Amino acid sequence: MIIKKAEYIISGTKASHIPHLGYPEFVFIGRSNVGKSSFINALTNRKNLAYTSSKPGKTITLNFYNLNDQYVLVDVPGYGYAQRLVHDRLSYGNMIEDYLNKSNHLAICFLIVDARHEPTKDDVLMYDYLKHFQLNVIVIATKVDKISKNDLQKSKKQIMKTLQMDEPNQLIFVSSETKQGIEEVHARMEACTCDKH
Repeated sequence: MIIKKAEYIISGTKASHIPHLGYPEFVFIGRSNVGKSSFINALTNRKNLAYTSSKPGKTITLNFYNLNDQYVLVDVPGYGYAQRLVHDRLSYGNMIEDYLNKSNHLAICFLIVDARHEPTKDDVLMYDYLKHFQLNVIVIATKVDKISKNDLQKSKKQIMKTLQMDEPNQLIFVSSETKQGIEEVHARMEACTCDKH
């Protein structure tokens, strides 16, 4: 995929804020500080499209981006950030659920995990939640450049076992630094249509 255009559209806190462009939508979900924003920047070939921070919990709204006037990328608040108030965590959860249930053009949910570690309990809960609603889920394991080829196979087995995944092709290892796996993600996006989930 050649990136000709990647721009911020709008931020919102509920489904009514979804921009109705008619393009397939791709939502990026992951725990706080897992490398979600860095992955979005690598995917769009932009350094600062999505805000990155060393401090978790910076994304507090649904952020919508236009890619090539063909796709909408949706960055949502990270989950599992312990220092957030319970009320905040619940409201963010409701916001994400509202979007997932009411988006008419949701094509793929990209669940972001860290390739170096076993998926957390929150990752398992989120994966099960997305599959329960029969959403198209692709697991993205980031930071693959930080592990050896030997550990890569171990990581693949561990992620699939922990999440109880039965489709190996729904797991993609990527690196925001080396761009490994980015073309494969692009190919999955290009293969999508706007069918309602």
